[in-house]
Amino acid sequence: MLLPDHPMYTGAVEALRRYHQAQADGLSGIELEHLRLTAEHLFQAVTDFQLQAVGHQRVTAH
Repeated sequence: MLLPDHPMYTGAVEALRRYHQAQADGLSGIELEHLRLTAEHLFQAVTDFQLQAVGHQRVTAH
């Protein structure tokens, strides 16, 4: 399991912070979408890691 101070987790939190700051600063378009997707990807990686750590597999919609 990842603890909240693990670099993988803190990286995801920082990416989300950058996304929200960009929104607050009025950024839009492809740059904002890139920040959103980066944050989403990093949090999904954390979630997948945590699920694997407890013995579950990620379920994807088809």
